[in-house]
Amino acid sequence: MNSHTAWYVSRATGMVAFVLLALSVDLGLVLSTRLLGRKQSPAWLLDMHRMVSGLAVIFVGIHLLGLLADSYVEFTLLDLLIPFSSDWQPLGVAAGIVAFWLLLAVELSSLARKKLSNRVWRSIHMLSWLLFWLSALHMAVGTDAALLVWRVVALAAIGSVMFMSLVRFLSPRAKRDVRPSAAPSRATAPRGTAGSTS
Repeated sequence: MNSHTAWYVSRATGMVAFVLLALSVDLGLVLSTRLLGRKQSPAWLLDMHRMVSGLAVIFVGIHLLGLLADSYVEFTLLDLLIPFSSDWQPLGVAAGIVAFWLLLAVELSSLARKKLSNRVWRSIHMLSWLLFWLSALHMAVGTDAALLVWRVVALAAIGSVMFMSLVRFLSPRAKRDVRPSAAPSRATAPRGTAGSTS
């Protein structure tokens, strides 16, 4: 891949990743509210949330590879992994790097969901909101921030997250994700209950 192609790849994948992050946060907020009624959220919605989040990670990874292959700014690996290592747009790049690490933390905690308590998992997952806004800051100082079409797309993504965040904070919380315990068997059910034989 030549440098010219790498530059376009990094820009395009960065844009797609940002939109996917917005969609992932929106879906997560829908899952944590009662917008779909009092019943448990459908499994397909959770699957879509996970799929979109996974795609966002992939596109962020390609975005970083594109930046490494590009010779316009000449980022090193450390420049892309350690905040304020690069002199090029230090605040915006640092915001993107912190967002990247937060994204990894959220995704890894989701993969380890069964091994974490609800409290720990929920605390880590709440970082999704912060990583989105850091990503927005990162995009605001990017090369394509001046493009009208991209401004419209980015503002729509930001607007959707702001709207869903408002809905989330004003609506009752969805039922907590608690693993149901096994129903008592006939042998262990106390007398006088539905499971009793008397």
